[in-house]
Amino acid sequence: MNITTSFKRRLTLGAVAAASLAAGMVLASRLNFTATTRAAADRETSAPGAAVTASALAQAPLPGFNFAKIAEEEKKFVVNINTTKTFRRRLQQQMPRGPRGQMPFDGEEDFFNHFFGQMPDRDLKQQNLGSGFIVDKEGYILTNNHVVDGADGIRVTLLDGRSYDAEVKGRDPKTDIALIKIKPENGLPVATLGDSDALLVGEWVIAIGNPFGFGHTVTAGVVSAKDRTIGAGPYDQFIQTDASINPGNSGGPLFNARGEVVGINSAIISSGQGIGFAIPINMARNVMEQLREKGSVTRGWLGVQIQSLTPELRESLDLPAEGGALVAGVIKGDPAEKAGLKAGDVVVEFNGHPVRSDRDLVTIVGNTSVGKKAVLKVIRDGKSLSFDVRIAKRSDDKDEAAADDEEGPSAKETGKARIGVQVQDITKDLAEKLGMDDTAGALVAEVGDNTPAEHAGIERGDVILEVNRKPVENAAAFVKIVRATAPGKSVLLLVRNSRGTRYIAVKAEAEK
Repeated sequence: MNITTSFKRRLTLGAVAAASLAAGMVLASRLNFTATTRAAADRETSAPGAAVTASALAQAPLPGFNFAKIAEEEKKFVVNINTTKTFRRRLQQQMPRGPRGQMPFDGEEDFFNHFFGQMPDRDLKQQNLGSGFIVDKEGYILTNNHVVDGADGIRVTLLDGRSYDAEVKGRDPKTDIALIKIKPENGLPVATLGDSDALLVGEWVIAIGNPFGFGHTVTAGVVSAKDRTIGAGPYDQFIQTDASINPGNSGGPLFNARGEVVGINSAIISSGQGIGFAIPINMARNVMEQLREKGSVTRGWLGVQIQSLTPELRESLDLPAEGGALVAGVIKGDPAEKAGLKAGDVVVEFNGHPVRSDRDLVTIVGNTSVGKKAVLKVIRDGKSLSFDVRIAKRSDDKDEAAADDEEGPSAKETGKARIGVQVQDITKDLAEKLGMDDTAGALVAEVGDNTPAEHAGIERGDVILEVNRKPVENAAAFVKIVRATAPGKSVLLLVRNSRGTRYIAVKAEAEK
């Protein structure tokens, strides 16, 4: 839910390439970091889209909302960040060639070493620009990880022109958040952190940063959407805004109408206008506190495989139209199993907080302290249940057993179900190859072309563990349950493969 990032690389095509590739900040083909290089900024004579967008101007500001007053008061908390990276590059020169183009020596290096001696490597320096904001009077500054990642030197400039060297106190690549520190002579003004959960779509916001090297630039817009997933990482919950965010805005604050920081400006869609993204400050606050205390982030672990709820799955499970995260699997020995959770449970609440989606649950659990007790409310077979669970420590190198990536055995047809698959029993030898503890289940031996199963994503080699919440002991049991389903109704399958366990809803059709 690739956590986060202020990435915009849309100037001209050449400037984009220079800004993103040189800085090593390409996240995806259509998303860009908003940090930029000094060279790219120098080539820009003007920054398009620096004013309030037309859609924002068409709306009347909230009563008492004064752009000029907020900008004047909040600029003092914002800093410009200039980083330097050093990398080594071999000096290459043009090689003379023989009459037929052949090299007179065995390669360029041999030639130049013969006549000129060993050619030295050369140190090249790359300057990058970003933004940040002061969160502690002692000099702590919050910014994006990609702004300072790999930097040899970090220089921070305040609104009054004072400049300081900074050190990295901690980084969290999963959320693209970093905490740096300077040593000022006197105490610094500190930004007030707001409540990003309280933001409303359509609410006015102001972004202040260092776009293209033009320090302390102010842009304004509205909150276009919340909880956006853009592929930046596992904890995507971005605030979308049409306030202009450009390269160099990375790490800068997004303010609400009360002058509170509600987000860290992070990303834009490279092919769009007025589509920028900010990391919610509520997420950043927890990360920042851990980075300050220990320089790294420890996340909570529940021990479940979860998946999003499609309309078909909601129909099969008789669930409301919105909210919840479906438990597709429970890992043995982990907190969820100890608490009594099972595959097929739908988590709807965590410690009193509604769970809006599977990604929402990942973020909530990840932000929960290790060892803390939590109460989970789930829906199981239409009933509401509560479970007490103690959160464990997440280990990023924790992997689950995966099935061997083989073609699979030849199919022994046991009957055609009305969803378009052929299945077979799982022998002891097959169970061993598939990494299974027992032979329960039905192995998908073949998936028919243009069938409901193919459209739903069922693949050869999948193991079907349940049908309509009933355990499947063998292939015959699978066929019997599916054939008992009325045509046009959804069949709910619990499927396991090398990627994990998940539920899939497939529309049954009449046999031909």
